Amino acid sequence: QVQLVESGGGSVQAGGSLRLSCAVSGDTYTSNFIVWFRQVPGEEREGVAGINRWGGRTYYGDSVKGRFTISQEFAKNTVYLQMDRLKPEDTAMYYCAASGSYRFDWFLERRYVYWGQGTQVTVSA
Repeated sequence: QVQLVESGGGSVQAGGSLRLSCAVSGDTYTSNFIVWFRQVPGEEREGVAGINRWGGRTYYGDSVKGRFTISQEFAKNTVYLQMDRLKPEDTAMYYCAASGSYRFDWFLERRYVYWGQGTQVTVSA
């Protein structure tokens, strides 16, 4: 079992920044790969960034490359999503999800069993 708890969401103006946190606990073998997803009502969840916790390698969706940075503080079992130059279209509920390992389709919602409860990010124009 893996538990994921997100925090750090809020409201910000366009061009601003936010940092989300995902606290990870439980089975380390099934939480080696952590991904941040986002979802707006009526749409599927979109994978925005992923990190391999043991190797540190990172992956990004095209819509956030160059603006978002995923990182971790291994000793604190926490994964972060630093979001800079935010746009109104970044408004969504943000979730972290866990799996045992990286796969080429890391950005697909259906790959993940373990999810956090989400944190809302709202970007105003």
